[in-house]
Amino acid sequence: MATQATAQRRFSFLQIAIALQTLTIFLQAVSAGLLLTSSYGETLHSAGARVMFGASVLYVLAAVLAWKPGGGSPRPVWQAVGFLALASVQVALGIAHVPSVHLPLGVLMFGLSVLALARR
Repeated sequence: MATQATAQRRFSFLQIAIALQTLTIFLQAVSAGLLLTSSYGETLHSAGARVMFGASVLYVLAAVLAWKPGGGSPRPVWQAVGFLALASVQVALGIAHVPSVHLPLGVLMFGLSVLALARR
């Protein structure tokens, strides 16, 4: 019974990590709009990128913690690692000022994150 409760808590941590990631990506879209319309938008968007990247790392950690003790499928770990790779590319594209790829990739990342959240 205790192991089942522990597994349930880890699953909840994974859900929280995905929800946090989804929220940070959404807030990045909001700050991108502010980037176009206000003087402080660039600062918010830059800070938000760091938070979003941190949320992606947290997602990987949560996926590993949910998988390793139970010995289940490593699929969520691969999904989280893939998302972290997308986040890395997204940050690099933002720094390089390549909006023609940066913006559509952000939309794709938000959709994938919502999909991951819906699956949990």
